[in-house]
Amino acid sequence: MIPRLALILLLSVAACAAAESAVRVTKDVAFLAPERAEKLDLYLPAPPPTGQRSPALVWIHGGGWMGGTKNEARAGSICRTLAEAGYVVVSIDYRLGAGAWPTNLFDCKNAVRFLRAKAAEYQLDPDRIAVAGGSAGGHLALMVALTAGVPELEPAGAASPYPGLPSAVRCGINFYGITDVPDWRVRPKDGAPGGERPLRDSTAKVYAVTTVDAPVLRLASPVTHIQASSVPILTLHGRADPTVYLEQAETLDRVARQRGAPHELVVLDGIGHTFDLQKWGKKSLPRDLRPVVLDFLQRNLR
Repeated sequence: MIPRLALILLLSVAACAAAESAVRVTKDVAFLAPERAEKLDLYLPAPPPTGQRSPALVWIHGGGWMGGTKNEARAGSICRTLAEAGYVVVSIDYRLGAGAWPTNLFDCKNAVRFLRAKAAEYQLDPDRIAVAGGSAGGHLALMVALTAGVPELEPAGAASPYPGLPSAVRCGINFYGITDVPDWRVRPKDGAPGGERPLRDSTAKVYAVTTVDAPVLRLASPVTHIQASSVPILTLHGRADPTVYLEQAETLDRVARQRGAPHELVVLDGIGHTFDLQKWGKKSLPRDLRPVVLDFLQRNLR
């Protein structure tokens, strides 16, 4: 006979394999205007029970607003994990590079509207949609979650292929994203004298600004928009992150607490930038984030 523990492990492995095999991935689905080259990848879970609809999530890749792709390994790992857990997930490309703002945000919001437009086809619940992203994608995910209904930050006219559909989500997950854009500036290297911290080249190009006090940078900052009425946010950040310093996450957390906004912060000791739910490069995280993320989504997408 198979020992009980071994049997449980075998059943668990079989269940995971069955969930993985049930996930259907469709690459390069159009979701923007016909002339746009950016597409999305669709991760469909096993069909929900009869009479039910699946929750859904938009994943937004990173790359400093200048580069990156929906095909990143991090996106594949996270999106497949969520699809195996029963979520309809899309990993999107969006406008990059000089002058991309606010089209990059509009693209992300149009991905939410796309899911609503496809609710019947994909058997998803249009009232249970979340957004998540990493690094610059974390920033955009926060902006999607926190700026629903802000007139100058909602796609309209030619920028909206889905007229009449809202871009609001129920919650957002921020993987080490920028929360205070004017404060995300160049820092002196270790041991170098302090002084003026200049604007990053990527910020200057994407937002078409030359000074750190340009009003658009404050408009583009999640800390500007988080309020007591905001949807719940989960932030995941590495304490040793050299790209988006932990202070960015701490600033959002402090402002959220001051304003009574629902915000949860998880800090991973000894971990830097660009981790997924289990790994940072080849290194295992000190905490498996799958239960953290799935619990957050379950609580807020009921």
